[in-house]
Amino acid sequence: SVCPAAPPVLYPNLAELENYMGLALSSEEIQKNLLPEGSTALTPTGPPPGQLVAPLSWNNTGLRRAEIKPGVREIHLCKDERGKTGLQLKNVDQGIFVQLVKANSPAALVGLRFGDQILQIDGKNCTGWSSDKAQRVLKKASPEKIIMVVRDRPFQRTVTVHKDSSGHVGIVVKKGKIVSLAKDSSAARNGLLTHHYICEVNGQNVIGMKDKQLTEVLAGAGNVVTLTIIPTVIYEHMVKRLSAGLVKSAMDHSVPDL
Repeated sequence: SVCPAAPPVLYPNLAELENYMGLALSSEEIQKNLLPEGSTALTPTGPPPGQLVAPLSWNNTGLRRAEIKPGVREIHLCKDERGKTGLQLKNVDQGIFVQLVKANSPAALVGLRFGDQILQIDGKNCTGWSSDKAQRVLKKASPEKIIMVVRDRPFQRTVTVHKDSSGHVGIVVKKGKIVSLAKDSSAARNGLLTHHYICEVNGQNVIGMKDKQLTEVLAGAGNVVTLTIIPTVIYEHMVKRLSAGLVKSAMDHSVPDL
């Protein structure tokens, strides 16, 4: 198959724009003018009018790891020595989605994540396939190279919050689900919702973790935390018939590379 040509670069890089039209556009200058990540913009009293509620720079690693990119991408997957990809697929609304990515598997190594939509496998469109058909196609595919076209996690969204002085973002989580929000907390002001499951913390998958383990991940996540959430009704449909034990023992919880 012919690989698509790289898209034209729409914007020149910052290095080429230094001193452009008298503007100081060097990375250092921009960093100096960004609000600090430890900004008090999310103190319980709320920000003054006109001030950014959650000032963030793209240098925030968690934000970049959690990014749900628009568009579609092509990935090349192989099988391990046992002929496995480490991927479990599920039909939702006539589409095929990633239901499970096993730790240290070929699927984990190419960066597939829970909730990614698989649009094509080896040139075949997946629309309308059953979960079983998707698994059969994977099983029959070449062990050396499976070409997939993928859309990043269409049912999920990211919300970035700041911790308060006691290290909390203002959510109560039970079995991975947000069950309540603290009034005037960063979570409430930034639009987190109840009846949503937390899929990722700063891009790291936390599905299947016990609440104590999830709390530890949140505690170690820094003062600015990006949470990836999914509505309960969709999450429960996606994990239907998936053994809770398998999710706990096998799900890839590694921190993604940038």
